[in-house]
Amino acid sequence: MNPSARDSAPQRQSSQSGRILARLADLGLILPQPAIPVASYIPTRLVGGILYVSGQIPSVEGKLIAQGLVPRDVNLEKARECAVRCVLNALAAAHSTLTDRGGLDAIRSVVRVGCFVACESDFTQHPEVANGASDLLVSIFGDSGRHVRAAVGSSSLPRGAPVEVEVAFEVA
Repeated sequence: MNPSARDSAPQRQSSQSGRILARLADLGLILPQPAIPVASYIPTRLVGGILYVSGQIPSVEGKLIAQGLVPRDVNLEKARECAVRCVLNALAAAHSTLTDRGGLDAIRSVVRVGCFVACESDFTQHPEVANGASDLLVSIFGDSGRHVRAAVGSSSLPRGAPVEVEVAFEVA
């Protein structure tokens, strides 16, 4: 994985959630601290056996790793990297919510991914950007990481982010 998807300080690994955190480490990735909401919403909501994670933007320690429209300001490769960062931030939010269930190891499958790409109206490569998120989830969870997905364009996203990703997980 791209080194810019890493954080400077590793998340403390819990013995309760070692399998998925170990898989992230195998991929050269570290789970970041969960982002603090900047508006009137909550980061996650557990309904029945589904954990919904609010849209995550590609930030590290509160700062965007890229800003602007794809591909005008942010090239396709960087946009895919942004989608990876969004997934890591979504996993951090999920881990925080699932601590009493064993952390990320409580995730049985990835149900749905929504990927939003800030772009101009003639951009058509939304699926290629969303593949950054989808490919990472399959790399982490294997076949249970395969999911349904929407990849859509938007004229703008919060804080000027080029990509935003929301995820729904099935949990034990």
